Amino acid sequence: MAKYSIDLQAGKVKEDDVVSTRGETIVGIDLGTTNSLVAHVRDGRAVAVAGPDGKSVLVPSIVHFQADGMTLVGDAAREQLLTAPERTIYSVKRLLGKSYRDLAQVKDRFGYRIIDEDEDRLVKVAVRDAEGKDRYYSPIELSAQILKSLKTRIEAELNSEVSRAVITVPAYFNDAQRQATRDAGKLAGLDVLRIVNEPTASSLAYGIGLTDEDEGRTIAVYDLGGGTFDVSIMRIEQGIFEVLSTNGDTFLGGDDFDQAIVDFWQRKYDLDIQSSAQRGEVRLVAEAAKRALSRQDSYTAEYHGQQLQLTREEAESHWGPLVEKTLQSCALALKDAKLEKEAIDHVIMVGGSTRIPLVKQQVADFFGREVNNSLDPDQVVALGAAIQADVLAGNQKDVLLLDITPLSLGIETVGGLMDPIIPRNSKVPTKVGRKYTTSVDGQVKLKVAVYQGERDMVADNRKLGEFILENIPPMPAGIPQIEIHFYLDADGILRVKATENRSGTEQSVTIKSQYGISEEEMAMMLLDSLKNAEADMSARGLVEAKTEANNVLLSARKFIRQNEDWLSDNQVSEIQSYTDDLAKAVDGDDKDEINRRMESLNDFTAPLAHEALDRNVAAAMKGKDV
Repeated sequence: MAKYSIDLQAGKVKEDDVVSTRGETIVGIDLGTTNSLVAHVRDGRAVAVAGPDGKSVLVPSIVHFQADGMTLVGDAAREQLLTAPERTIYSVKRLLGKSYRDLAQVKDRFGYRIIDEDEDRLVKVAVRDAEGKDRYYSPIELSAQILKSLKTRIEAELNSEVSRAVITVPAYFNDAQRQATRDAGKLAGLDVLRIVNEPTASSLAYGIGLTDEDEGRTIAVYDLGGGTFDVSIMRIEQGIFEVLSTNGDTFLGGDDFDQAIVDFWQRKYDLDIQSSAQRGEVRLVAEAAKRALSRQDSYTAEYHGQQLQLTREEAESHWGPLVEKTLQSCALALKDAKLEKEAIDHVIMVGGSTRIPLVKQQVADFFGREVNNSLDPDQVVALGAAIQADVLAGNQKDVLLLDITPLSLGIETVGGLMDPIIPRNSKVPTKVGRKYTTSVDGQVKLKVAVYQGERDMVADNRKLGEFILENIPPMPAGIPQIEIHFYLDADGILRVKATENRSGTEQSVTIKSQYGISEEEMAMMLLDSLKNAEADMSARGLVEAKTEANNVLLSARKFIRQNEDWLSDNQVSEIQSYTDDLAKAVDGDDKDEINRRMESLNDFTAPLAHEALDRNVAAAMKGKDV
């Protein structure tokens, strides 16, 4: 039986030890914040699957728990937003991998209860049953309900069981959020073969339709969905889809455009929207207004006997800052890719929120070219996921996707410095190794602390985890050879392994975050790295100078002990004087002074070191014929 996998070097499907999926239908799923879809490749073409009525391919990402314990998903659940909002859960995707602390600022926007028993634990949603008892559901369980509904839909379409899938996530989803998505798939009865970034899937959907003349083109994928925003700069070359850079916001999407309308109406009409039912009702009216204003200049609706009016001009004045945030991400993505706007050949629009005229116009103005929205923006992600699924099934052999990691991954070194091992925007999957050694004589343990971020000091970055490499043979500082390898898989899950080469002792850890980065942290990490670049460089320079100086001090003191039999009292006194001056400089914060004192000590001890070497060679050769 032939076996297939993706060959990352050649960009082809090759035979190896991966279990074959040829002949099996593997589906692509877009698990969205507002709507979800399932698609598959039929007769060589990716198609999204509609429900039994054949009307819509969109399944609202909403779960409703009835008083009798039954569960509704999709359109049937959406109808309960007004009548039973406290038992109707929407925007589940925004909860994946999040703690209560992450959501504390926006918890009042939800019509259901997010429990806060421990702000550092993953959130749960409380739903009260007919007996008045609370039942608690994790975002993984809720997402699994949506995935089960999609699984049922595609099985009815194919009239056969489906057990394998590719699921998409925003590019800025971290380890915890990706793992939560995979766990939700497993709970729904699906073997999730790959977690694919949404912009990557989108570009694949468009890229398959590009003509030969479009080979070697650079594409910007602007993806504004219901709850998340991503922009990716991609290169298509000989069937290889390579992400050059990515940027975005895990908490910005169409929901925020709806909320801007709600906030405007609340101020203008002094609306009373304190209860969950009222929040859910006015949110639906705002969403209807947003959709209508994509086609017309004004909108009027009735809300409890009151006329609510909104013009496109009024809406755009409140949407402007949101669109501007997306354009700032576009600028950062271009900078990371080291490209100017003129280098972009295509601008692809993805996500239902890109139907807003203001969004299309401002994105076109930013890139200086017309945007490409020829495919249904709601379906693009799912279609791309289906194509990737078809690749994994061994049916397409000339396509390769290379994803990237959005933030640098590294370890803490002496002085609290961040040593990036996998720089941000590195291609994944990837394996990177680096050699280290001990800093103290006889050291038998080494702490490996793993961080994520762009700042030079680990204190300014996000700690992911740590472990201790034990049983290092006691040797002088600098002698042990310790290799630290980072393995980042295609789903963005990180495994770190440390090995001491002489003894073979090793230790490893799989990094799984306890909860996700908050939206403020995610947005600020890159901005902080740019804003503090000069200060970080100075801080790193000072730490590196102190570290080197401490090593020199250690060597100087060791030199005196090892050579005191022939060093004169004056020479020992001079060395000690120079070391005292250097030690005093190390206690200060003047990098240049440390380097000057270090140079003075080196200048004085260099001739003595040469003499010591000559004496050692002479002693070793004594009595031997040369």
